[in-house]
Amino acid sequence: MTERRAAILGRVSKILGHTTAADADAVTQRLNARPRGPQPQWPESVRERFLAKLAKVSGTCAEIDSHADIAHAVAGYLGAQNLPFRLAAAPHPLLDDVEWPAGWQVARRGAGGDDRVGLAVAFCGIAESGSLVLLSGPDSPTTLNFLPDDFLCLLPAGRIVPRLEDAWDLLRGERGALPRATNIISGPSRTADVEQTIQLGAHGPRRLHVLLLGDAPG
Repeated sequence: MTERRAAILGRVSKILGHTTAADADAVTQRLNARPRGPQPQWPESVRERFLAKLAKVSGTCAEIDSHADIAHAVAGYLGAQNLPFRLAAAPHPLLDDVEWPAGWQVARRGAGGDDRVGLAVAFCGIAESGSLVLLSGPDSPTTLNFLPDDFLCLLPAGRIVPRLEDAWDLLRGERGALPRATNIISGPSRTADVEQTIQLGAHGPRRLHVLLLGDAPG
């Protein structure tokens, strides 16, 4: 345990009236156990649940069978939105072998203020809420999630977990330490601050489009 963590737990124990080391240890054991509360249940598969919840939060989805279909799916989206074939794409290994058509402008970097379309790769999806989990890092610039009006996100279907707690367990198991930022995104950015009227794109992308890749774990 780090000194800072020990100091925080010590203050918590003092507030709760704990006076012995055993009491402090009980607090630590409770935190490490990560007990779960009541868990929602549903009859459909995690994939079906994720897609249904994604639709409810105004997200869209294209289901693709292989990496070879990524460029085609992106082209379909850009064409449907009448957008130029220009995007900022994450320098993520899952996008390294994508063969973009000739004439496209694809920059492998974070997004800037002039980028209309961003493409990133999700760490995982959460079936319970239709959410995407994205981790900040060299291969996943956070600007891609928030600056472009149109946010496209590749999600391997095998990376869909049932519930939020499962996403944290997966992160701890695969990464150990948390990244600098973990973003949980549920649909396009929205607000109802003005006259309780929903406005999309107030604090981020106006549209969220998921490229759901295959059935096997990614």
